[in-house]
Amino acid sequence: MSAQCDLFFHVKGLESMASEKLEAAELRSKFLHVLRSRRPSQVPLSVVPGKPVKDPFFQESPKPIFSEAMASCPKEDIPNFKELLQEENFYLTTEEGGQGLLPVLVLSMKESDKKKRPTIVFLHSTHKCKEWLRPLLEGYASRGYIAVAIDSRYHGEHATSITTYQDALVSSWKNGDTMPFIFDTVWDLIKLADYLTEREDVDPSKIGITGESLGGMHAWFAAFVDTRYSVVVPIIGVQGFRWAIEHDKWQARVNSIKSVFEEARADLDKSAIDKEIVQKVWDRIAPGLASQFDAPYTVPAIVPRPLLILTAEKDHRCPLGGLEILESRVCKAYEEANCPQNIKLIAQPGIGHRMTPLMVKEASDWFDRFLKV
Repeated sequence: MSAQCDLFFHVKGLESMASEKLEAAELRSKFLHVLRSRRPSQVPLSVVPGKPVKDPFFQESPKPIFSEAMASCPKEDIPNFKELLQEENFYLTTEEGGQGLLPVLVLSMKESDKKKRPTIVFLHSTHKCKEWLRPLLEGYASRGYIAVAIDSRYHGEHATSITTYQDALVSSWKNGDTMPFIFDTVWDLIKLADYLTEREDVDPSKIGITGESLGGMHAWFAAFVDTRYSVVVPIIGVQGFRWAIEHDKWQARVNSIKSVFEEARADLDKSAIDKEIVQKVWDRIAPGLASQFDAPYTVPAIVPRPLLILTAEKDHRCPLGGLEILESRVCKAYEEANCPQNIKLIAQPGIGHRMTPLMVKEASDWFDRFLKV
């Protein structure tokens, strides 16, 4: 009887896992439908040569010059590192139009054996650019990775003024024809995966993805929709958008891109931004973000791939309360997939919305653990 019971529960467990995989696939399909709903004409993926950016463009003043966290990134001590480091600058055509020309920066070490190597995609935070990430790229490149960074939509080489990104958000609210908050960049990351998996020096089974703040959101959603990203580390990016609305904790996130919400407030003839406006803006510029594609539904779809969520105890943009339901669901999903060792959530005590040396070290260890096997 005991053996029969064990078999019964084993079969039920397999059925549950199969059902969850089907649900994840259906959710990905729905998300892809949303992404495609606002795409201009598609063009073949191609590589356009580029040049190093001499004066990286930041949409903030004063221009940032140093990051303690990134400077702390583990790096191999290689005497002739600069001579052995190779840099690639190019563009990928991801769709028609100027925003469909994706700027890419790749750093790696010159190798004589031409072996396939693990690769990690790094994503910058709001108003910064791919060149800002260079300390991380160099650190990982020194340790044998191919390190890749892109400019997200309306940032870096995509930007023409200090308000380019904010203007794009307002335009999305007004016209509903683009999705500059998270979703359009996720489309680019799908195309980037198309490119990376075809490179002769990339191991297509070992492509990691990480990012800070807005970049952490990009990493989360790219990994949700594209399973080719095999190891995932969103940093101060994962949050419950719906939870924040329901618990009146949306203010810090809204203030980070306030212009679009002020525009909506004026259009809706309200005296102040409230949760109704917040919901309407999310529904307009990123459909489903605060409902079917919110963290409690999309993050568990990353199972069984290794996932490290790094956050901060006092981060008001990504409040911990919004991660409680998510943590319960995602840990259960990894348990049911028999890989609880593949999920970890760290909330650094006493820290607000910023990436820290501890987070950089934890991310580095996580990638080494799962991509260097």
